[in-house]
Amino acid sequence: MTYLQAAHDRGITTLALDSPANRNALSAALVAELGEALARCAEDADVRAVLLTHTGGTFCAGADLKAPPDPAAFVGLMRTVVELPKPVVARVTGHVRAGGLGLLAACDITVAGPGSSYAFTEARLGLAPAVISMPVLPRMDPRAASRYYLTGERFDAAEAARTGLVTLAADDVDEALAPVLDGLRRSSPQGLAASKALVTATVSETFDRWSKELTARSASLFASAEAREGVTAFLERRDPAWVL
Repeated sequence: MTYLQAAHDRGITTLALDSPANRNALSAALVAELGEALARCAEDADVRAVLLTHTGGTFCAGADLKAPPDPAAFVGLMRTVVELPKPVVARVTGHVRAGGLGLLAACDITVAGPGSSYAFTEARLGLAPAVISMPVLPRMDPRAASRYYLTGERFDAAEAARTGLVTLAADDVDEALAPVLDGLRRSSPQGLAASKALVTATVSETFDRWSKELTARSASLFASAEAREGVTAFLERRDPAWVL
């Protein structure tokens, strides 16, 4: 079973998350398949850049709570996106939640449509945005991160752009992407790789410093009694015990 759709056109390889049964949630299988696809893109001289998108109305619902990936594997995927020697551009026209925001923040450029929405829902489940903080916090306005990490509120594409979580909010995503992709096609492979290394240096350093600690913290939270209650309540479509 495959969880991705792939296509290639004039130097741009499009990888579309395609797991509609769980709203493109990050299962172990999807994480592994996406990592393998990105590795192939890195080695393929015909690939100038990667366009990461999705099928259906959800870009990514976060971790698959029924079959979550190993935290270390997800950290490895985000780091692959950050350190890929080719730009990764996200095209978002649907909802993004929790771990999906880590994948989004790892991308170099993100264009978001008016139908997209965003939420860090971890605290409501007895968890925290632990490992995704490595790509998210270097890019996002600190005050906005404090608000949305703590409250789990949903926000729209315009707010995501204002806070730095995405690059651009646009009514017509493909129209907004056109000059971006044209610019990437006009840039040399060496120039892109060297330029990307400059703008991702801080994020890479964050992974170097925090990967081990935040991976362990994430695993500990997932194993806790509060998280079990939060996840169970979510799956049962009820409020967890702590809701006032």
